[in-house]
Amino acid sequence: MLAVLQVKAQLGPLSAQYFQNPYLANPAMVGVGQGLDLSLGYRSQWSKMPGAPEQQALTVGYGKNRTGWGVNLYLDRTGLQRQLRALGSYAYHLPLSTKQALHFGLSVGVSQQRLSLEDIQGRSDDLSAQRYNDRNAYLDGDFGIAYTYNGLRLEAALPNLDRLLRGNSENGLVDVATFYAAAGYRFGLAANQSWELEPKVAYRGVKGFDSVLDMGGALWFEDGQLMLSGLYHSSKSATFGLGMDLKKRYRILATYTTQTSALGNYTNGSFELGLGIHLGK
Repeated sequence: MLAVLQVKAQLGPLSAQYFQNPYLANPAMVGVGQGLDLSLGYRSQWSKMPGAPEQQALTVGYGKNRTGWGVNLYLDRTGLQRQLRALGSYAYHLPLSTKQALHFGLSVGVSQQRLSLEDIQGRSDDLSAQRYNDRNAYLDGDFGIAYTYNGLRLEAALPNLDRLLRGNSENGLVDVATFYAAAGYRFGLAANQSWELEPKVAYRGVKGFDSVLDMGGALWFEDGQLMLSGLYHSSKSATFGLGMDLKKRYRILATYTTQTSALGNYTNGSFELGLGIHLGK
């Protein structure tokens, strides 16, 4: 290893943020459902290459009356790179009527990037790697807003506020989110609401890359307990998912995302598994 100048992480976020756990992308959505909500997510690239990307996430949210509180932990492992974000979140949900509301959320915490010295094939005492790990964790956060009306949900979020407010480039990272916006509408296909469709479009700004447009939807059936989803990404990849929301309490999500076209000849797609439980109303 001669130098560490720039590190590229995963281009795509965890798929659970689109239909099952919007708190992953937007702090304004924490505590929207009254009660306690816990979610785990894991994604791994289906490749035997050493250092293939892996992402892990844990979110805990609690909502009561008009406020929401949460904790968002995220770990990204890519090659030698380890990126950890630990954020605490607060959201305020302002009802405009019995069916519509505005939501505001802020997450504040720390981020840190390190190299796994034990995985270096060569001299683990390389000065460049040691200097990289000598850097301190830094203050970071996210800000988000949302509007909901019946089945309509409009969202906008500014993640990684440290880079936005201070232009922090010392971390040498590209491929990180700079902006997120989404619009979706869930409506019934049958009179008894046993079948529901949720089309969605999202827009993601990515540092160092072209912005990404996500388009697709989810089909809910069996009274909302089963879900089939599909999204096409303008990065020329697609995500397909199968989810369950048993008794509106226990969630399971499995998705497969094809690799972007530019990397399709070198590696395959990624698989994601998500688990969740909601305790409350």
